[in-house]
Amino acid sequence: MSPRVPFRLSGAAALLALGGCREGVLAPRGPVGSAEVQLLYETAAAMLIVVVPVLALTLIYAWWFRASNTRAVRRPNWDYSGRIEFSIWVIPILVILFLGTLTWTGAHDLDPYRPLRSARRPVTVQVVSLDWKWLFIYPELGIASVNELALPSGTPVNFQLTSGTVMNSFFIPQLGGQIYTMAGMQTRLSLAADKPGTYDGLSAQFSGDGFSDMHFKVLASDQAGFDRWVAQARQAPMTLDTTAYAALALARGTTAVIHYRSVAPDLFRTILAEGAEHPAPQPPGATPTVPPPMPMSPM
Repeated sequence: MSPRVPFRLSGAAALLALGGCREGVLAPRGPVGSAEVQLLYETAAAMLIVVVPVLALTLIYAWWFRASNTRAVRRPNWDYSGRIEFSIWVIPILVILFLGTLTWTGAHDLDPYRPLRSARRPVTVQVVSLDWKWLFIYPELGIASVNELALPSGTPVNFQLTSGTVMNSFFIPQLGGQIYTMAGMQTRLSLAADKPGTYDGLSAQFSGDGFSDMHFKVLASDQAGFDRWVAQARQAPMTLDTTAYAALALARGTTAVIHYRSVAPDLFRTILAEGAEHPAPQPPGATPTVPPPMPMSPM
């Protein structure tokens, strides 16, 4: 077998693998994800303007100045060329200006706190990261779920995020955006799904033993399908009050999908306030632990 055959087979396998990529950031299903992929391609193209000529010139110089080429002229005393000096300064400056413009416009257009423009009324979802699961509260609908996020396709979703434990990171690769969750703090993110489908969500921040299992499913459907999901959640036997939340937060480990037919009023604000006082979740009525005062050294 020719020694080149394995390389050709490996190249073909790589092309097939890339061609089969239908998930992740390179297969966006929302306006934010599509804008991020476009920005990625534009940035990569700008960098290739520098990388490709440098690699090509390296090979050309090595080939031209080979020992057997008698036409190559050796100039040991050469030290300056105005055209070369102009090129090595102007081209990088233009590339930097182009990348700077992309960064400036992209940072403002893809601001996670910036609401998406749409004729449809956005859906508000409050997200709480726990050990090692995700809690989704729908304050306008009075329901909640664990490890399952439902949303109507074509409708903006305004996320309000915090953590009931350590710092974490909320990420839905195909919808775009990635933002941190921190106890006692609230972050925001606006996303939308263009088409119905089931997408993967995950934690992008190491947060302990169960980090690798901290996944959730995103169920994007038409308005009728979303309404059916809401009706199904309202038939669930469990309610999410402060006692149920405390039990959920203290149960370390991933769990199956859970639906709650009702949610205690202002539960998200309560979680925020508890995180600001003591990040570790505590049962209702528990006395917050206050560190003892440090002894004063004698004067």
